[in-house]
Amino acid sequence: MELVRLHWIALLVVAASAAGPSLTPEQRAAIDRISADSLRGHLSFIASDSLEGRATPSRGLDLAAEYIAAQFRRAGLEPPQGSYFQTAKLPNGTASNVAGLLRGSDPALKDTYVILSAHYDHLGMRPDGTDRIYNGANDDGSGTVTVIEVASALAAMPAHPKRSILFLAFFGEEPGLLGSRYYAAHPLVPLDRTIADINLEQVGRTDSTAGPQVGVAYLTGFGYSEIGKIMAEAAQPLGFRMLPDPPAKQDYFERSDNLLLARAGIPATTLYVAADFPDYHQVGDEWQKIDYANMANVDRAITLGLLRLASDEPPPRWNAALPTARKFANGKGK
Repeated sequence: MELVRLHWIALLVVAASAAGPSLTPEQRAAIDRISADSLRGHLSFIASDSLEGRATPSRGLDLAAEYIAAQFRRAGLEPPQGSYFQTAKLPNGTASNVAGLLRGSDPALKDTYVILSAHYDHLGMRPDGTDRIYNGANDDGSGTVTVIEVASALAAMPAHPKRSILFLAFFGEEPGLLGSRYYAAHPLVPLDRTIADINLEQVGRTDSTAGPQVGVAYLTGFGYSEIGKIMAEAAQPLGFRMLPDPPAKQDYFERSDNLLLARAGIPATTLYVAADFPDYHQVGDEWQKIDYANMANVDRAITLGLLRLASDEPPPRWNAALPTARKFANGKGK
């Protein structure tokens, strides 16, 4: 029995070592507020048939915007510039970015900002078929409800992070990065005081066409700036891996909303779990197919990364020695 006990102690030591440094009580309290059940509840509405696929613009997209704003209000986030909605005029109507601000606690650093973003639109409805609705649960309902869940967790902390965090849901990613393009031209907080953007895409499904993706997430442009290293180190206490996107997917950096903020000179990345999955951009992308337990772990890792970015550590820098990143370093990545 003594040998068995010593064997298990050794295994626990190895496991703890593999998971990296231990968490502070504040970090533990923040990630303990992340709930798989809460994520399921949010996403079962955001990706429901009632929202009719959240096309840009549409009644369903407006309903989603109201829901996101209600959750920001519930968490106690500030409405930037007096409103949770940043409304843009489009040729065929108006679909708003939705934003909530968690004000930083440090007198000197509260006027610097970290952004956590995702797009909340999808493809709407197809003209015929038994199932007509592109529910967009993973793309990108999962990113949207992660923004909500992480915002709620961090807002509930007794002491807010030192830097301010802007939680941002973009409209119109699917028809051409419209919401992030509008935000970059009409920022709610100063671009030159925004130190990083973590953009989220497809963080809920683990049934990737490349094989199961459990306990791992990928960051586009991992080496373009110091964000990749910061996020990967922050996730270590959970034993969660943050990896560079595979070579075949490295065009993803310029295919999501992080691009417009990177072009403005802000170190930015898109974090995803399954780049491709069986019903990507199909009507079968529904909320029942999400791996909520894994998604909650993704969200905990994101929360730890945000806490580090919003601390008093130096802001992440672009890797100007890398040709693919150099064009973004001075806000000239057009």
